[in-house]
Amino acid sequence: MGKEHVLSAKEDLLTYSYDATNLEVMPELVVFPGTTEEVSRLLKLANQERFPVVPRGMGTGFSGGSIPVHRGVVLVMTRLNRILEIDEENLTAVVEPGVITGDFQKEVEKRGLYYPPDPASQLYCTLGGNVAECAGGPRAVKYGVTKDYVLGLEVVLPTGEIVQTGVKTMKGVVGYDLTKLFVGSEGTLGIMTKIVLRLIPMPEAKKTLMVVFRTVEDAAKAVSKIIHSKIVPSTLEFMDQASIACVEDYLQIGLPKNAGALLLIEVDGDREMLPKYIERIDRITAELDRWEIRIAEDAQTTELLYKARKAISPASYRLNPTKIAEDITVPRNQIATFIKEARRIAEEKNLKIINFGHAGDGNIHTSIMIDDKNEEEKRKAEIAIEEIFRLTLRLGGTLSGEHGVGITKAPYIGMELSPEAIEVMKKVKQVLDPNGILNPGKIFGSG
Repeated sequence: MGKEHVLSAKEDLLTYSYDATNLEVMPELVVFPGTTEEVSRLLKLANQERFPVVPRGMGTGFSGGSIPVHRGVVLVMTRLNRILEIDEENLTAVVEPGVITGDFQKEVEKRGLYYPPDPASQLYCTLGGNVAECAGGPRAVKYGVTKDYVLGLEVVLPTGEIVQTGVKTMKGVVGYDLTKLFVGSEGTLGIMTKIVLRLIPMPEAKKTLMVVFRTVEDAAKAVSKIIHSKIVPSTLEFMDQASIACVEDYLQIGLPKNAGALLLIEVDGDREMLPKYIERIDRITAELDRWEIRIAEDAQTTELLYKARKAISPASYRLNPTKIAEDITVPRNQIATFIKEARRIAEEKNLKIINFGHAGDGNIHTSIMIDDKNEEEKRKAEIAIEEIFRLTLRLGGTLSGEHGVGITKAPYIGMELSPEAIEVMKKVKQVLDPNGILNPGKIFGSG
């Protein structure tokens, strides 16, 4: 790699020992490859000498996927940060994994194009990390998640071989779909060094509104009714009463702290259609127990409405210093039931909980706020999380919509997946990574 691209000082290693979970394991070395060939040579050396390698982008993950639980080498991909091609005729782009998601979006939008996946960390997370975790975001309700935009990959396998997967065309069914295998594999099956992405034309216009309801049930009904009315918003975000109160205490922008829930809704598309969408949403929500509706008439008001949604995470720390963040997904018609039952589980254990997230696709971010110095509270939170997971599955949901398994959900995957399915996944891992070199301890636990 060159001496200048290798870190070994303790203070440097500490910087790459944790992610957004705040779990921490110190690596033995941190390296920054500059080419695909350097990644390949490192992995061949790792197999020869049997040391673990943990790929990492910007460390924004919420499941511990980039934490070096078996120590070894952390392979930071941020030097591979070039946008190699934007093909405006064929609506594709080729990028390296270290490109910042928000920077890429700005670049394609200059050309009237659109890359929809928009994780909350888009201003500093990387496209490689997004692909590894199959990141989503608010716009997933209309446009889908990262896997829907990945056409092909250049991947270094755990044993060091370099393979090309997928195509640059809209169709391609030659052989197994290896691209989809690597997307969402959390850095356990290969290290992506080039990514071929699908782009779409940028919507002509968009309009944003906020609707506040007296009860969470009416907010959930509104979600179903809006979708059923053949409007597919580009954003349909949800905040419960606890998150509304946190944000209002934090920002003081006039949100009703006693409201049951609110929806932040954005519609986009042809300019002449947007007033019709807004009118229809106004009519649908007026038939429910609506507290108020705010329609953004200018960019400043739009920014204020989004400021409320973006402030949830920092505002929540006013409740307690440590967040246990989960990202379950349930069918849309089960959102209200989930919120009520999750709140009951937390209240029975005297825990503080907030629920917010992507109501349009049923992806709710449930956060239990604790004092991590309180061992009794930590124990209760662990019990509550397992009960919330069981509730999620009982309602027909899944344990993770976009954060991945990593290490935080590894103990629970047997609740959702059958032993046979898990065994198939382990066999795939064994074939590609016979020596257990790449990101060990993730998804399946400590092995």
